[in-house]
Order: sequence, then structure tokens, then C-alpha cells
Amino acid sequence: MSIFNLFSLMGGLALFMYGMDVMGKALEKAAGSKLSSILSKMTSNPLKGFLLGLGVTAVIQSSSATTVMVVGFVNSGIMSLKQAIGIIMGANVGTTVTAWILSLTGLQGDSFIIKMLKPSSFAPILAFIGLLLYMSSKRDKKKNMGTILLGFTILMTGMDMMSAAVKPLSTIPQFQQLFVKFQNPILGVLVGAIVTAIIQSSSASVGILQALSSTGAITFGSALPIIMGQNIGTCITAILSSFGTTKNAKRTAAVHLYFNITGVIVCMILFYSLNSIFSFEFVNGVADQRGIAIVHTAFNIITTAILLPCAGILEKVAIASIKDDEEKEEFALLDERLLLTPSVAVERSKTVVNDMADIALKGFEKATSAIVSYTDELYDEIRDMEKQVDKYEDKLGSYLVQLSQYNMSTADNHEVSKILHVINDFERISDYSVNATHAAKEMQEKSITFSDEAMKEIDVLKNATVELTNITTVAFKENNMSAAGEIEPLQHIINELIMEIKNNHISRLKNKECTIELGFVLSDVLNAYERCAAHCANIGISVIEASKESFAPHESSRNYRKDTHSAYQMNYRKYKEKYSILM
Repeated sequence: MSIFNLFSLMGGLALFMYGMDVMGKALEKAAGSKLSSILSKMTSNPLKGFLLGLGVTAVIQSSSATTVMVVGFVNSGIMSLKQAIGIIMGANVGTTVTAWILSLTGLQGDSFIIKMLKPSSFAPILAFIGLLLYMSSKRDKKKNMGTILLGFTILMTGMDMMSAAVKPLSTIPQFQQLFVKFQNPILGVLVGAIVTAIIQSSSASVGILQALSSTGAITFGSALPIIMGQNIGTCITAILSSFGTTKNAKRTAAVHLYFNITGVIVCMILFYSLNSIFSFEFVNGVADQRGIAIVHTAFNIITTAILLPCAGILEKVAIASIKDDEEKEEFALLDERLLLTPSVAVERSKTVVNDMADIALKGFEKATSAIVSYTDELYDEIRDMEKQVDKYEDKLGSYLVQLSQYNMSTADNHEVSKILHVINDFERISDYSVNATHAAKEMQEKSITFSDEAMKEIDVLKNATVELTNITTVAFKENNMSAAGEIEPLQHIINELIMEIKNNHISRLKNKECTIELGFVLSDVLNAYERCAAHCANIGISVIEASKESFAPHESSRNYRKDTHSAYQMNYRKYKEKYSILM
């Protein structure tokens, strides 16, 4: 084997791993919301969790990525340790799909069908189709499909380069003797674990083993312990990702390690005990690429079948080995590990901003009742809600800035832009809920009240604003375009009500039916209502813009306020009739 073969091997490995990365990310991006939808159906049933982990890993072609996601979910508090165990087991089986795809390179035969099934035959066609899709289409769906095909072609090209590079090793006796040594189970497991831990991908490690099998030097006896070790080595990614997480997240990574170590020990005891009795003939047989795929799959299925019923025991062992601290831990609001899977990170951000919206809008709704039913407890509750919203804004802002640096679909990009635009609006609404409650507190402390006529006017304004916050909640959380279209007309009515209340107050002031002191309090209350309505309108515009091909809320806002189309006018008239302070 010459130095040029070594160069070819290194280049083949680089192309192989790059192609796998490109294809996996494109598959994940193409899955998008579907992947998030699958992950949202998490269950405490280990069998359903197993199927979920298997499906997700088969889609994104990486058990390490799935496990890192699971660690992130547990760290965020959106998945329990018990739920995570089944998914981890399923991920181990799901990752065997890659080995079966790679085994196609070893097909032998002269028939047209067999030749067409070989990647060397169909990969160039897929590359050409992929390039056409990628270069000619502006739509994410087709570009993602093109990227998947190109990634697959690069992966297969790398596989062929590695196989060709190691072919000369078949004539070197020392190389063959090396794999005889790997029939020692302990040595084979160590080699498989170390190589996989270094490259942090069991799929890539199995691919390298399949490439080496083309030399004819690898027997089933030497391949089996290496494959077992590869399953242990892949745990390093989850372990590294668990640093700085909650105890339960660390336990999730520990379960992954315990599961694979236990599986290796159990399978080694069973296999080598049975082999000593029955002397399996296939052990000394040459393992080809398909044979390695079979061994890889069989090992993972058998391990899962044995240990899936023992999920509760694994959970208890993990809890016993990683004990709770005396102080109660807080879950991470947004886990940075999910950024590695942007579509999932976007879905998590949507969940968090929906919680933020609920707190902010419900806080203002509570504040509207403070004028007539003020209590110190209500004031403290609204202040606490405002602090919580501030925390959400800070965490979401930082998280989304990081997320925006990743490659996302157009829909996800629009969603991120929408959230970045609205989090300040929700934060300001929360601030104005405190301002309105503070005005009510001032009235309580000074023992002053509005006149009956003023209270009736404020009650109409309150009802209109509460309906506006409810419509805004529906529009934002459900991406409801019909509800979003009602926000601007209702805001217009609220502004008119505020102007009318101000004029009526001036009239009462001239007639000495009101005082300057009450006028200052009324001004604070009306300002809070007006600003809340304005921020709701901003949120409505962002919802509408996020559904379009380009996201330009400021331009849309200017155009929308000039809008005179029938739907706008119809909603305006509806709310004009519903909210009137004319007596």
C-alpha cells in the first residue's frame, strides 16, 4: 500500500463524513415541522418511545444527533428521564439504516437490475438530478431534495474511494494478522469504542469497517466485537453534550452509556458461551459489507429486545449513580443543544414565546380589573408576571440570535423573524400592565375614585382592550390570519375611545365634576391602554407578514393602515357598533 493509497483513504473518509453530514442536515431540514411534530408525541410508554427514536434517527441518519436532542429536551424539562430511555433505545436501531444503504456498494452480479442497484451506477444520476434541483429551484423543498441527493452521492463516492484505497491491504499478511487479533473480544471492543469516540459517529465507524471488509481480511469473529465497541464509543457525543446540564439530563447520557455497555456485556456472554458449545461456522467466514450490516442490525435489535423491558431498572441505576443536589434545579428555558437541530429549536422557541404571550396578555387583562378591584396581592402578582416576561425576552432574544446563524428553511426563518419582532411587544405590554396597576394603587392610597360616568367609559374601553388581547392571543398562537386581520380595526376603535374619554374628561374638568389629580391618574391609565393596543397591532402585522414570502412588518404596517378594503371596513364597523360610550 503506497502513500497515494493513504491519501486516497484520507480523502475518501473526508468525503464520506462530509456527505453524511450534508445528507443528514438536509433530511432534517426537509422534515422540518414534521420532525417537530413527531417529537411532540413523546410518551412515557417505552415501546412507543422506542418507535419514536427509531423513526427520528432513520430520518436524520444520526443516533448521536437524536441522543443530543433528547439530552436537550430533558434539560429543558419538556421530556422526563423515563420518556428519554425508550427513544435512546430506538435511536440505536434506527442508526443501522445507514449500514444497509452502504452495503449496496457490495452487490455482485451481471444483471441490469443488480448493476443499477449499485451506487456506482445510480449515484451519478442522482448527483445530476440533485444538482438540477439545487441550482434551478428557489423553493426550499426542491433545494433540500437536491442537497439530499448530492450529499448521498458524496457519501457513496467517499465510500468507493475508501474501498479502493484499502484494496492493496488484502495482499499484506500483517494486515490480515491484525484482524485475527481483533477476534479477541476485549481488544475488538476497545478498538471499536476508541475509533468511534474519536470521530463521534457510529454510522461513519461502521462505514469504515465496511470499506475495510472489501479487503477480505475481516471475519465475522473480528467484526462482531468491533461493532459492539462502536455502540459504546458513540455514547461520547451525548456525554460531552450533558456537561453543564441538569441532573436528569446527565442521567439521560448515563442511560445511553449504561444501555450500550450492558448490551455489549450481555451479548458477549451469550454469543461466546453459545459459540463455545456449538462452534458456529460463520465466525471464521469472511464478512462483506452486507454481512456487517446484518451483524450491526442484529446486535442492536437483540440488545433492545433484552433491555427494553428493563427500562425502569436503567432509570433507577442512573438516578442512583447521579444523585440529586440539596438545592432544587431549574430547567433550562431554551437549551442550546437543540440549536444543532434548527427545526426543533424553532418549535421549542415557538412554545416558549407562546408561554410568554400568555403571561403578558393575561397580565394586562388582570391589570384592567385593578381600577375597580385593586389589592396588594394583585399588584404583586402582576409585578411577578412582568419580571417573568422580562426573563423570557432576555432568553429568547439571545437564543434566536444564535439560531438565526444556522441554515434554516424559509418558513423557519420567517418564524424566527416573527418571534424576534414580537418579543419586545409582549415585554412592553407587560410593562404597561404594571403601569395601569400602579395607577390603581395610587387611587387606592389616595382614596380617590372616578365618577360613575367616567367609570362607565373606562369599562367600555376595558372590554374592548380585553377582547383585543384575546384576539391577539388567538392570532399569534394559532397563526390565525382572520383574527390577525381584526386587530388593526379594533385598535383603531380603542384609539377613538381613548380620544373621546379624554375630551369628556376635559368637559367634566371645566364643569368642576372632576379634579386635576384624577386627570393625571386617568392619563396614566389611558396611556397604558393605548400602548397595549399599539403593541397588539404590531403583533398582528408580524403574524400576517410571517405567512408571506418576504418578511417586512414595517412596510406592511404602513400599507395596512392605509387599507380601505372591505374586510377592514367591515371589522371596523362591527367594533364601532359594539363599543360605544354614547349614553
